[in-house]
Amino acid sequence: MIKITNCPGTLAPDHETYSTRCIRHMFEGKKTSHFLPYQSHQSNNDQEMAALMDNRKRISISGVQEKLSVIWDKGVIRLTKAGEQGTYILKPIPRDLERVGQVPANEHLTMQIAKQVYGLTTAENALIFFQNGEPAYLTKRFDVLKNGKKLGIEDFATLAGKTKETDGDEFKYNYSYEGIADLIKQYATAAPIVLENFYKLVLFNFLFSNGDAHLKNFSLLETPAGDYQLSPAYDLTNSQLHVKDPELALKDGLFKNDYETESYKANAFYAYDDFYEFGIRIGLLESRTSKILSNYIAEQTEVKTLIYRSFLNEEAQKIYMQTYQQRLRSLNYSFNTKL
Repeated sequence: MIKITNCPGTLAPDHETYSTRCIRHMFEGKKTSHFLPYQSHQSNNDQEMAALMDNRKRISISGVQEKLSVIWDKGVIRLTKAGEQGTYILKPIPRDLERVGQVPANEHLTMQIAKQVYGLTTAENALIFFQNGEPAYLTKRFDVLKNGKKLGIEDFATLAGKTKETDGDEFKYNYSYEGIADLIKQYATAAPIVLENFYKLVLFNFLFSNGDAHLKNFSLLETPAGDYQLSPAYDLTNSQLHVKDPELALKDGLFKNDYETESYKANAFYAYDDFYEFGIRIGLLESRTSKILSNYIAEQTEVKTLIYRSFLNEEAQKIYMQTYQQRLRSLNYSFNTKL
């Protein structure tokens, strides 16, 4: 049986289950078991397996990683039944990746760092465990209100008109982050605030080696007032733990029209100058760009604390820390000025 010493939600120390803070944000103050009522993701129980297989047909959220629709019921998180609106998404351990067993803990840690250290608005999330101790990532749906009403949500693949038919299998990678900023200006209400939040998210994804931050991993969410804002961040993960991928997910990189900074031309890696120029080009004020960057180029001691409190194994913790320090060095390099 798995031994828990830190909250599987907030990673607060000295907890054998979810902390009060986690229960408040994740489960609306209702005491909840950190165990699922199922033996494992690959269950030997025919009835359980049938329920898991049936549930997969019910969820409409796209993506390669398997997602199951679940709901809170009398202190337990369980699979939805036909006709029920799921309020949480469960992501079990996927297949065919390096260190595949670390995938749920990786996403959970990265999301917690985004929220706790960098103040990003994220989907509420926690780890939860099958009866055999196997972890799964649990996230609260932000597009479903308490009364069951669903808010409109549009990802940037849709907004950019990118589909498998128009761009082939790699459609969600065929764009630039500056191109996403243009779409924000076109579709979002209060675009300057949304652009700042988007800028912070792009910086975060670079700093924490999320090489899979593609068009479908950014969305505009309808507010109860009917306008559209950047959705809470989701699917944040350090992909370097599992695959060898590029610095940035989108094939055109930060900039549209093949633009490159002098720094990138000289060194062939993204650094301070690139992200500064990116901020200016998407419409941020110089003072705001510099201030936001200063937060990301500073080594944050709390990052290390959360890494070593996380549910990653020792090897994965070490790699996670190394990738953070490598990207930190890149962000602190400037071709033009001494930081």
